Formats: sequence, structure tokens, C-alpha cells
Amino acid sequence: MTFSENSFGAAAYGGRGWQGRERTHREEIGDLWAPSGLDSEYAPLRQVLIHPPGAELSVAATDPDAAQMLEAPDLGKARDQHAAMAEAYRAAGVTVDLVDPVGQPTPNQMFCADLFVMTPEGAILARPASVVRAGEERWVARRLADIGVPILRTLTGTAVFEGADLMWLDPDTAVIGMGLRTNAEAVMQISATLEEIGVETLAVDMPFGTMHLMGMLRIVDRDLAICWPRRTPFAAVRALEERGMEILWLPDGSDTDLNRALNIVTLGPRKILMLAGYDRVQKVYEAAGIDCVTVDGSELVKAAGAIGCLTGVVGRDPV
Repeated sequence: MTFSENSFGAAAYGGRGWQGRERTHREEIGDLWAPSGLDSEYAPLRQVLIHPPGAELSVAATDPDAAQMLEAPDLGKARDQHAAMAEAYRAAGVTVDLVDPVGQPTPNQMFCADLFVMTPEGAILARPASVVRAGEERWVARRLADIGVPILRTLTGTAVFEGADLMWLDPDTAVIGMGLRTNAEAVMQISATLEEIGVETLAVDMPFGTMHLMGMLRIVDRDLAICWPRRTPFAAVRALEERGMEILWLPDGSDTDLNRALNIVTLGPRKILMLAGYDRVQKVYEAAGIDCVTVDGSELVKAAGAIGCLTGVVGRDPV
């Protein structure tokens, strides 16, 4: 048998035995691809990606600003608190996957929420805005691929974007905060990608001197969002109200306390994981019917982040 005489009609050329791929990409997630993705901020949490801090935190010991930290965390305490956070997720039935870079990573590698964001069809890789964080997304990309999560988009050109600036208002709408960490070029690229899967993007400007949209808005149920007065962008609040959401406003307090008390992860409808020690804000949450699971993060916050920042959300139940 020779190629020229017998290849026509073979399965490889569309002949007998050929089976064409008929399912959509989204239909293959959970089968060919690992179960992953989300289209809300409040549905039951199923899987997270985190990086336990290591020797990289020593960079902050001599110059916290150079590492974009508030002060140098104690490594032992920070590791213990991070491990307790991971255990809290496992106790809630959440699968915990770890990012483990080769060699010593950059000092902020543990803030996984900034390094990607999930859609119903895969991950959009972030492109962190600062030089000190450049390249952290590579290790997240590798780990996502290892666990079977598709990469939907990698940002290019001059785009800078951190995942904590994108939030799902409903299954058809995502809001992106533009500011220090996310620029207009990133919004354009992300909007085009989301449009391809039937999702509209709402871009909002953030106040000068703030970090992420996550730090001023969290959604904890289909009809309940927590917002920071005079900080949450006007257009974002209006979009929440148009969707029938009640707004729970943070009480008066110091910026530091409110920022840390809002740095939460929603475990499921009206159930959150938050830092211990912010009792006054916790009582406000509980009065609104929110079940609060608490862990100590008093050392971790020295690195200018907390539970929400540390947690890359890989999967939630679909709405």
C-alpha cells in the first residue's frame, strides 16, 4: 500500500471512521477540561488556587516599599496563618490547589487573586501593573494548565490588569475597575474576549489612591452586595441596584480596619471567610444575615493584602 494510492478515504482524511468534534468548548469543561469556571461572586465556592509564602518575604525585611508591603511580615507566623486559611477552605468543602514556582518567587506571589480571573470558559491571565510583580502570572498559568483549567486569554501589548479588579455582576455582565492596576488597554482586550462568550463588560473608574475594585465592593448573595461609602464607583452601585441588589454599606471606621474587614471571600450565599478581630464590622455583616467564618491574618496583612487578595478563585457552582 502506498500513500498516494490509498490515503483517500482513510479516517485521517475524513473517510470512514472519522469522528468530528461537535460539542462546544464550554460543553467540554468538566469532561475534557477539569471542572472550573464561574459566572457569579456568590455561588458555592468549589476550588481555589493559593501560594504559601516562603523565603521571598525576606525581601521586605530591609525595604518594605520595594516589595510593595506595609511592613515586613514574620515568615513563620505568616506561613501558619496562611495554612490556617487553607484549612478553613478545606473545612468548607473547597478544593485547595497550590502554586509552587521554581526557585524563589517574587515577594507578592502569594496574592493569587491578582494573577488571573475565571470566566465560564476558562481563565484570563492577568498582567500585573508593577515591575516587582512582573512574571508572577507565569507560575499561575503553569499550575492552571497542570490541573486542567483552560486559558482563555493572555493579555498583550501595553495592557496591565490584576484579577482583583474584575467582578461578576450577573452571568451576563462583568464590571472592571480602571485605576492604578488596570488600564484602558486591558479593559479593551478583556471586553473583546468576554464579548466572544456572550458577556457584557462595564468599565468603571476607581478613586485615586485605591488599589483594587475588590477593596471597595464584594458580592455575597444574589441580592446583597457590600460597598464602601464614598469609594465604591457610582456606576457600579447603580448597576447593582438595577439588578435588584440591596447595598450593605460599611459602617464608619478607620480606613485600615474597613479595608481589612472587607477583604473577604464568599464561600456561598451569605457565607464568607473574613479576618478575625474586626468585630464591629462583623456584627454589621451578621445583622444582615451573613454567616462569618474567621481566621487570623494579623501577620499577613502587613504585606498589604488579606484573604480576598490571597485567594485565586478557580471554580464556583454555576448560577
